[in-house]
Amino acid sequence: MTGYGRAVNSLGGRNITVEMRSVNHRFFDFSARVPRAYNFLEDALRKTAQGYIARGKVDVLILIENEQTTDVLVRLNRPAVEAYMAVVKTLSEDYALEADVGAADMMRFADVLSSNRAEVDAGALTGDVLAVMAEAAAQYESMRASEGRSLTVDILDRLRAIEAAVVQVEKRSPDCVLEYKTKLEARIKELCGGFEPDEARIVTEAAIFADRVAVAEETTRLRSHLQQMRDMLEQGGPIGRKLDFLVQEMHREANTIGSKAQDIDITRLVLDMKGEVEKIREQVANIE
Repeated sequence: MTGYGRAVNSLGGRNITVEMRSVNHRFFDFSARVPRAYNFLEDALRKTAQGYIARGKVDVLILIENEQTTDVLVRLNRPAVEAYMAVVKTLSEDYALEADVGAADMMRFADVLSSNRAEVDAGALTGDVLAVMAEAAAQYESMRASEGRSLTVDILDRLRAIEAAVVQVEKRSPDCVLEYKTKLEARIKELCGGFEPDEARIVTEAAIFADRVAVAEETTRLRSHLQQMRDMLEQGGPIGRKLDFLVQEMHREANTIGSKAQDIDITRLVLDMKGEVEKIREQVANIE
């Protein structure tokens, strides 16, 4: 399910920005962009993101800026400076040169300055970043909840449309058998030149036809799938994969009804059902 959240806060002397975004994906796929010096954050970010998202492609962006200090320590190499100054003095005295070396010039000499990154309290910084991430996640969850409600309404409408088609199929199915029996009797009379056909034989053929085109088992299972999907939508939680399975089963039952039916009206109803199932399949792809 798609979602986006962003939070900015000042903690531990740092301005911390966290952005979370996700798009549809069959599985959990995580990536994080963090400053190189703070790569140790990635594992904690992944585990925290999994607490919010069961499946989806998730991207987390972390920006960290020091408010007043820097994590880089610059040190002056005094022995090196003294050695360079001694050389400058020697050159000046021995060769009558001006000793006009300034501080800026001295800083350009090798080994005069050294820089190292200050030690970072990884535990404290991780806690601060995760606190800001929780704020971003609140926005993220709110957006996903709103989208989830819209998806639920749409899917429930389509479930009602499928159920209405099932009712029509169940209503139409017995009429098909009666129409077949009537047509069979008329055809036999036509072929027999007006003689009365064997009624028992006609009843037997009608019974065989009725058994061949019976869809009661399929409509019963389809109704069960519809109710299971309603129950799952009501319960909430990570249900996307379960809904995927139910959509496949619903499509299977609709196909079976269509293959059994030898009636144009039922065929049209099955096409309507399959159209709604496909639309549900598209929506389920957006559900975690």
